[in-house]
Amino acid sequence: MNIVILSPHFPPNYFLFAVRLREMGVNVLGLGDAEFYHLRPDLQRALTEYFRVENMQNYDDLVRALGFFTHRYGKIDRLDSFNEFWLETEANLRTDFNIFGVKSNAIQYMKRKSLMKEKYREAGITVAEGERCQSVEQAWEFVNRSGYPIIAKPDIGVGANQTYKINDNSDMQNFVSISNCTDYFLEQFVEGNIISFDGLTDREGNLVFYTAHQYSGGVMEAVNDDRDIYYYSYRDIPEDLTNASTALLKAFDIRERFFHLEFFRRPDGSLVGLEVNMRPPGGLTTDMFNYANDFDIYREWARLVTQNHFGAEWNRPYHVAYVGRKNNKNYRYKHADILKMFAEKIVSHESISGVFAPALGNYGYLLRTPDQEEILHMAAVIQEKV
Repeated sequence: MNIVILSPHFPPNYFLFAVRLREMGVNVLGLGDAEFYHLRPDLQRALTEYFRVENMQNYDDLVRALGFFTHRYGKIDRLDSFNEFWLETEANLRTDFNIFGVKSNAIQYMKRKSLMKEKYREAGITVAEGERCQSVEQAWEFVNRSGYPIIAKPDIGVGANQTYKINDNSDMQNFVSISNCTDYFLEQFVEGNIISFDGLTDREGNLVFYTAHQYSGGVMEAVNDDRDIYYYSYRDIPEDLTNASTALLKAFDIRERFFHLEFFRRPDGSLVGLEVNMRPPGGLTTDMFNYANDFDIYREWARLVTQNHFGAEWNRPYHVAYVGRKNNKNYRYKHADILKMFAEKIVSHESISGVFAPALGNYGYLLRTPDQEEILHMAAVIQEKV
């Protein structure tokens, strides 16, 4: 089996996807812009071959690389990057080389916020009213109809980049001057807590693993307002969240793929659909899967791709939390204090890659315990300011 991984070195913890594939006997073919000798040794050993290109955004170079792999190893069976930024590139390459998975005719529904809303509605899920705007005039018309506050985000975007909460005419004028409202999606602001439904489907689209996470706040606020963020996994998944997410996955026809579905839980308890990401959830969340269930999601994904079988048992015996801290904050407790206080509960801690730091913080702790109240207490202590 021949599987191409785009940018196999990023995010840093995703090198294990390549390692586990190689353990299954797969020809793992890396394609990226990093120098081979900059790759971590475990990743170097996992790759059957690595093709370096100067610019990953030069599609012709990627086509030539896949042509080389095909000539050398035969038909490419799978291609992935596990990264939101490359989803459209992946789909185009799968289409051009007839590779199993999401093709170019479906990817826009997974990339454009405006089209995602159609799938939420198809699944019977309430969404905030919104509109894709292509001009300043169209944006003002939407504001006049909907009123403030509103959220403005690129119709195709990654994370909370260039996303704004607009509270009044002054904010709107600032937004217009920054963006010209070109290819932006504007929607009504929804009051509520963000929750996600995360997991993996098999080749037929069946759910083989799923979990859910509660967030302390939005990524937009963490980035734009420089706030701390933490999030933790549920042990018991709310039935309405499972039902809505299952219907949404069916609407998208997601097969043999990770997913990260986002919702608001409003104060009245109802769900409102936010957006979808058809890749593993970001940061250290895949490692949180492992700690919450005492399994290896990287191995199970590799088994699923090669055998269409998810072999691990899972019943979520633990809550696992990610708690981030930022270098520009004055926290009450030093790093050494945190390690001493919660030594038995901290399963991992590490510096966070620069591109993720504005949202997740410069340093992150993974904690686990069966007790939700203990998770919330530890998160509060770690992020407590002087």
